Amino acid sequence: MKHILSALVQNKPGVLAHAAGMFAARAFNIDSLAVGRTEDPALSRMTIVVVGDDRTVEQVRKQLAKLITVVKVQDFVGQDVVARDLMLISVACPPDKRAELLALVEMFTAKVVDIGPKYIMVEVSGPETKVEAFIESCRPYGIKNMVRTGTVAMARQTRTSGQDTSE
Repeated sequence: MKHILSALVQNKPGVLAHAAGMFAARAFNIDSLAVGRTEDPALSRMTIVVVGDDRTVEQVRKQLAKLITVVKVQDFVGQDVVARDLMLISVACPPDKRAELLALVEMFTAKVVDIGPKYIMVEVSGPETKVEAFIESCRPYGIKNMVRTGTVAMARQTRTSGQDTSE
């Protein structure tokens, strides 16, 4: 089962390496990892996607929470969350295929960010399934290069209180 873990961590050098080392030491594969500063410059948020059974992931979550630089860890499994991936993809695009590929970009509500004589570069963001579907749709044209951020996620707020449901 896929789990999205969110770890609020101190924004210090070595925190990412320490957390990733903890996963590696337990032979636990990270499917996706995204890190960025939060609204508080002293803190960063790590969004870690792992695949495993509930029991194993809970043990990993507890080990992560024990790290001195980790402020809070939560597993979003079973919670209502908004999760997004971002990708830049360069696709072969000779002039005779340009209209066809631009229609595909529009259908996926993606965005062309660069155009060359034989390629276009597209920015795609959304749920992982949308990003994967766009990749599959581009394969027949020829994917030249791509890079992905990995998943970022936040719990939805309750509609009645406006408060974060993760508290």
